[in-house]
Order: sequence, then C-alpha cells, then structure tokens
Amino acid sequence: MHSAPDAAIPRRVIVTDVVCRDGFQDEKRIIATTEKLALIVRLAEAGVSSIEATSFVHPKVVPQMADADTLLARVPREYGVRYSALLPNLRGAERAVAAGIDEIHLVVSASDSHNQANLNRTTAQSLAQLAEVAAYVRRAAPEVELVGTLATAFGCPFEGDVPLERLCWAIEHFRAMGMTCVVLADTTGMANPLQVGRTLRALRARFPLVEWGLHLHNTRGLGLANAYAGLLEGVARFDASLGGLGGCPFAPGATGNIATEDLVHMLHEMGIATGIDLDALIAAARTLPALVGHPIESAVVRGGKTRDLHPFAGVPLAQSAGC
Repeated sequence: MHSAPDAAIPRRVIVTDVVCRDGFQDEKRIIATTEKLALIVRLAEAGVSSIEATSFVHPKVVPQMADADTLLARVPREYGVRYSALLPNLRGAERAVAAGIDEIHLVVSASDSHNQANLNRTTAQSLAQLAEVAAYVRRAAPEVELVGTLATAFGCPFEGDVPLERLCWAIEHFRAMGMTCVVLADTTGMANPLQVGRTLRALRARFPLVEWGLHLHNTRGLGLANAYAGLLEGVARFDASLGGLGGCPFAPGATGNIATEDLVHMLHEMGIATGIDLDALIAAARTLPALVGHPIESAVVRGGKTRDLHPFAGVPLAQSAGC
C-alpha cells in the first residue's frame, strides 16, 4: 500500500455499495429477497459500512424493488452497517421510515427531460414534492439522515450539457430542505475528469458547508478517472456497485456503475483507507455471474490485484519474444 500523494486527498473514504439497488434494478432476472440478503451479509462481513439496499418505488415501475419493505425488515443489524434507500415521493418515505431505514436518498434529475422520463414530472415539480417528503421525515423520524442525489449532474442523454447554474438552482432547493450532503450522479457516464474537477470547485465555492459525494457510471470507461478527479477535490464519499452492475431503466446507454472492488483497490493502492477487506469483496463479486446470469465488468476480478504476484520459473532466452 502506498501513502496518499497529496494533502488535499482524503485519508479515508466512505464507499457506499449500491448493488442491491442500482445494480439489480435493471436486471432481467428477478433477484430473490433471500439472495439479496445473502449478498448484503457478504458485503457487511467484508467491512462495507454503508449499503444502499433498495428503493421505495412502485413495484410495477421497478419490479426488482418490490420487496423493499421485507428486505429492510430483515437486513442484518449486528455489523453496524448504515442502510440507505432511494425514494422519489411521500409514500416511499412513509414506507422507508416504517421499515427502519437509517438514511434516505432523495433523487431528482438536473435536466427536465431525464426527470420526466424517470419520474414523469419536471424537475421543479419533483423538488416541490421532495420538500414535502423532507418535512415529513424531519417530523416523523428526525434521526434519519436526508441526502440529496442530483442525477444527470454532468450531462443528460436527451439534452446534453447541463449548465452549472442549473445544478446550483437544484442544490439550493436541497439546502432549503435542510440537507448537508449532496451526491452528484453521472447517470449515463458522460463526465470527464476535468469537468468533474471544475464542477466540484465551482460548487464548493458556492456551497462551502455541503459535504459532496459522487455516484459515477463507467459507461465510457472514465469512472475511476472521474473518481480520482473527485478525490483531488477532497470528495470522501463515493457510491459504487459490486461487480460494476447497474444502469438506469429510463436513460439510454446507462450501463454499469464503477465496480466497488475496482474503486476499493484503487483507493488502497493510493494509501486511502476504507475499512473494507478487498479480498472478501472480490470473493463476493465472483458470486455475481451465477446470480444474475451474465459476466460482470470488474477489472480486479478479471486481472487480479496489483500485488497478486506470480511465480517466475525462468524462460530460456531462445523462447523469449520480449514485450
């Protein structure tokens, strides 16, 4: 493990695994509650302290999340894991609070078109609705943390670039709801590292008291590069999905998240602590192909860790072709 190279880079990072929510929501095979619970146990035993377990949405819209209430009632509590759920409305909040959720992620898209595709309303309409949700949670369960998630923060598959002022406008609404943490989501993997850095610098200057998180997709292979750009700006909270599973049913081309094991491997190689046992995490990821019925996008599962060295038996010079 190397020491962290820059004073601005955090020495410890919280990694929230989202495989049971974002990872499974677009899978063709319905993942059984018992299978989700077994995976959650493996994540918890590996030291993952933050798990986004489900979303409280209508089961007809996202059938994979139909077991949200049952799942939350049965998640293991002995590991000290903080369980979160994503939800879009008051009914979802009522269900989440009743199920004993620790943290609620309120999501809205920065772009109107994606918000309409995802939630069938404009961004302004969703923000007004979420204000009611936030007020309810403050009254009914003040111990539950509210986190604002801003989808399409780095680009919209329908509209293209999203202006910075549009992000600021939405974040001002989140702040008015009392949120101190905002997660910027690259919903379809449109971000690049320079853009991530510039956006975070501008937002940090505008909202100095906000804790920032990143939810990055690896659609075009830039997920870890964008995570590094976030680290350089002091971001210490990242979402990732075991095996790189995930996507958005309402956004064209929204393929998987950055793989949790790939992100943790990079962080550990940089000397950044996560509290996660990487070997146990990789072992959990290797169970996914049998569960979902297709290969996973995981560089570390495919190629091994950097420090997984191999025995060298020697090669006769006549057989050496160089490389």
